[in-house]
Amino acid sequence: MSFSGEIKEELSTLVPAAHHCRLAETAAILLFCGKIILTETDSCCVKIQTENLPVARKYFTLLRKTFNMRAEVSVRKSREIRYYSIVIRCDKDARRLLAGTHLMNPDGHIDGDIRQIHNSLLKQNCCRRSFIRGAFLAAGSVSDPEKSYHFEIVCSTQEKAEELQSLLTAYEIDAKIVMRKKHYVVYVKEGSQIVELLGLTGAHVSLMQLENIRIVKEMRNSVNRKVNCETANLNKTVSAAVRQVEDIRYIQRTIGFQELNEGLAEMAVLRLEHPEASLKELGDLLTPPVGKSGVNHRLRKLSLIAEKLREGKEE
Repeated sequence: MSFSGEIKEELSTLVPAAHHCRLAETAAILLFCGKIILTETDSCCVKIQTENLPVARKYFTLLRKTFNMRAEVSVRKSREIRYYSIVIRCDKDARRLLAGTHLMNPDGHIDGDIRQIHNSLLKQNCCRRSFIRGAFLAAGSVSDPEKSYHFEIVCSTQEKAEELQSLLTAYEIDAKIVMRKKHYVVYVKEGSQIVELLGLTGAHVSLMQLENIRIVKEMRNSVNRKVNCETANLNKTVSAAVRQVEDIRYIQRTIGFQELNEGLAEMAVLRLEHPEASLKELGDLLTPPVGKSGVNHRLRKLSLIAEKLREGKEE
């Protein structure tokens, strides 16, 4: 099961105790995957369709617990995908559902399109969280956090997208909107903010799973950065040692070590005998021992001597 599927499975079992929260969640599901079907006789039915069984199960439960309403359930398979449809065919029940979720026009008129949520359903914090949960169940998804961080909810209109964005912004979630084909997608890319979103919806098990993945990834990245840094430093050390050995051998071939003072000659011999040694290790081999800065100073003087010898040869 995908990570999105696991989240929806978890959220499908979370049914709010408060009636007003159930109304908000039901309204969100209808708003984001619902459809009003009007007949020639002006009667209506309300339908939702989803590929996700837990979502269908959750909506069915909300209808029963909130409205004491039964619905017709059907399953259709197309190209290995199952589509679950839940339909309220009774005109009276359909109108009661739309009125209860404030998705009917104030004058009682039904125009066949569920356009926006009524603010009266979002007055309390618990109801706003229930609405976000319903919106995610109906039209949301989260990418595999092992690969990337991406949370999105697909909206059929710009109006719905902007309302949802505004709702998320109130929780300091930096949600953005992008148009994809004919839909408007509200998305969040920051891992920590996706964690916040999961907390808002009540998906605490999935939240902990995501947090664990984030911690492991951050530790892995930290180790990689440290290894890369140490590798870079090691490469610099090796390159410097190779250049030093080349310079010392050039001095040995041209004028010999007898032309060097005792300290430089001793350092030249040690570097040739221990080409892989660090500055500290070279300093410890000297008698008396010399610090890293002292060793570096002598090696730089040897390199300058080699450079002058090369310049003199070219002239």
